[in-house]
Amino acid sequence: MAYIAQPEQQQQLEWLDGGTLAMLLDGRATDGQLMVGRFDVGKGEAPPYHKHLHEDEIFLLIKGTALVWCDDQEYELAEGGVVFLPKQIPHGYRITSERADLLMINTPAGIEGMFRETGRDKATPRPPGFQVTPNPDIADTYGNIVLGPPR
Repeated sequence: MAYIAQPEQQQQLEWLDGGTLAMLLDGRATDGQLMVGRFDVGKGEAPPYHKHLHEDEIFLLIKGTALVWCDDQEYELAEGGVVFLPKQIPHGYRITSERADLLMINTPAGIEGMFRETGRDKATPRPPGFQVTPNPDIADTYGNIVLGPPR
């Protein structure tokens, strides 16, 4: 099954700290095989320390720098760096550059539901005072287990 989506067709979600997550591919487009998202985020953006029960994750840092934690080991990720995070391995990251462009791939798909429930579709009106806040209950529903605060 082939799927093509031009940039204007990709859902844009408001994400942590005013960033954006573009949903490039999801389970509907890939028959559940993978999810691909692209983050445009600023310095300090960091999700809670967590692990995935169902999917492996790959991060490609297209632009910017970040610290990445994998099973309590800290690594510096430079522009162009890539990291593979197998399911069940605790991990997190923090953006250290002023801006970052981060490609995220999850296989199999499914976790995109958590991003959609937690973020806000930028094609809809922004409610007054809206803020993206990670919710452990929503995360648990999608097999994303929050283990602690952001690093």
